[in-house]
Amino acid sequence: MAEVKTYTGADIQVLEGLEPVRKRPGMYIGGTGKSGLHHLVWEIVDNAVDEATNGYATQIEVTLHKDGSTVTVSDNGRGIPVDKHPTKKVPALQVILTTLHAGGKFDGSSYVTSGGLHGVGSSVVNALSSELVAQVKRDGALYEQRYARGVPTTKLKKLRSNVRGTGTTITFTPDEEIFDKTDLDADTIKENLEVKTYLNGALRIVFKNEATGERVEFHHEGGIVEYLDHLVAEAETRRIHPDPFVVRQDELEDGLRTELCMVWTEAPRESITSFVNGIPTRDGGTHEQGLKDGVTKAIRNYIDTHDLGQKKLEITADDIREGLVAVVNLYHVDPQFQGQTKEKLNNPEARSAVSGAFRTEFEQYLNAHPSTAEAIVARIIQAAKARQASRAAAKNVRRKSAVSHRLNLPGKLADCSSTDPEESELFIVEGDSAGGSAKQGRNRKTQAILPLRGKVLNAEQATKSKVLGNKELSNIVDALGCGLGEDLDLSNLRYGKVILLMDADADGLHIATLLLTFLYRYMKPLIDGGYVYVAQPPLFRVDAAKETYWALDEADREKIIRRIKKKSPRANVEVQRFKGLGEMMPQTLNETTLDPDKRRLLQVSIPEGSLLETESAITDLMGRDASARFEFIMANAAHVDDLDV
Repeated sequence: MAEVKTYTGADIQVLEGLEPVRKRPGMYIGGTGKSGLHHLVWEIVDNAVDEATNGYATQIEVTLHKDGSTVTVSDNGRGIPVDKHPTKKVPALQVILTTLHAGGKFDGSSYVTSGGLHGVGSSVVNALSSELVAQVKRDGALYEQRYARGVPTTKLKKLRSNVRGTGTTITFTPDEEIFDKTDLDADTIKENLEVKTYLNGALRIVFKNEATGERVEFHHEGGIVEYLDHLVAEAETRRIHPDPFVVRQDELEDGLRTELCMVWTEAPRESITSFVNGIPTRDGGTHEQGLKDGVTKAIRNYIDTHDLGQKKLEITADDIREGLVAVVNLYHVDPQFQGQTKEKLNNPEARSAVSGAFRTEFEQYLNAHPSTAEAIVARIIQAAKARQASRAAAKNVRRKSAVSHRLNLPGKLADCSSTDPEESELFIVEGDSAGGSAKQGRNRKTQAILPLRGKVLNAEQATKSKVLGNKELSNIVDALGCGLGEDLDLSNLRYGKVILLMDADADGLHIATLLLTFLYRYMKPLIDGGYVYVAQPPLFRVDAAKETYWALDEADREKIIRRIKKKSPRANVEVQRFKGLGEMMPQTLNETTLDPDKRRLLQVSIPEGSLLETESAITDLMGRDASARFEFIMANAAHVDDLDV
């Protein structure tokens, strides 16, 4: 019987000041990996951009220092107030940097709209930095205060008088005790900064990288229209009408404002990039849904009014938006985001406001530009016909299968005994040898094994009929049981997890890429639904004394060895490199890769707003045109230290 423990008032822990942030950083920045690390930069930059959006700043300078992790963000805005707070009796700067939910963005008087609305951004960055230095130019003087892990280490000091201009400069170093790694990526920062200048045409942002000497200035007077051009060019697709539909700073109901532009292209999917007060909403939200509603209703009304439909041709919302590339930025006085990382807008009024105002204006545009409207409708009808043809082809493949999935499963499939998809897993394994080990090491109740023979067909280069007739790929479709293409029905999916299990080498990665390409092109709902995973089998076994460690790659191996040597400098370390999964004993494969309690899996996902980037990557890496791959290799060959061939 378990020991009975008391639960009294003494067991209630109260976290003071910024302790909650250091205790649970994921609640505030989404995690302690690469994304969370860079989120610190976004929080400080967004505060500077808010000054520009509200008309108080024109330039921001961001410097990545030589250590690769320290960042300085400087703006020429009004400068954070430094006078004493009326109730806290300390400088307002200190209140802002040490108190959650403290700032000038709550009452709507200091800022009409803002991205940093929760009043936690600066204080969270302070809490998660080993050192932060704040300098403020205000009232003709330069002030400075220093902090360490959210705690002031100096009082507010006046460094100089008779200082020209105003503004705020924040320099911070992410805390190594919090983050997995503290090396910031210059390209990621530059990309984010450039987007800010697309959304604020008058803003100029300078980025400096001290390690490389690079200095880049971003300034895009064309605003989101220029950003749309950039996205279309990046996707390497063609417009089907030359001029985009543009809405600039339109006043909507409830005091909302929006700017929007969009164009239809030959791309096979839609791509909507959305923002709220200049903050990227990667998971969309109600404003993005309002845009989709407005597009669909306006196009349907135009087709019906001008009798442009075709008999026996059903046009879906997906057909209407296929090839659409759009940028929408909503300005909201009181946005409600899902989480502090602000990746999804929840305000219900935004959907109806955007949809209603946009629909009317877009319909007027279509009627005033008949040639553009006809090109868009022709593109939509083409998409509907292609979808119907694809569905017919998929049905033809399924007709050849027996009605019962159990009676017509692939011969190589070692199925699990459970019929509950929630607990069932399918491992798609590279080769018969590895498949044999996996079959012996698996849990027969919940884990099914499907071995594949060699490298599968490249679905990006093959015709649809060739893909549908390929034996290895059709075995996967039959095993999953949910169909493919437009006929895919997730309710018939036989497994809750589809796990790609390949060797931890270049060939294994290539096979995994081929399978992911097929799943993306023909069974994308599996990826969208979070059903697809990539297993992470170890490449090395490291033995020291009586302990055994498993390393994913060379870097992981060296990290483990350093940890062992630090603990026991004289320890005898033995390293074994696995040539492939087939040489692993079934028990070893179970312990490292199959056992849900010990294995490491990567869930395959496509971040919201990155469809164009995904399309471009698949086309470049897997398409018929080899020139893109040649350019990639030539551009990156110098950075490769060791090539696994």
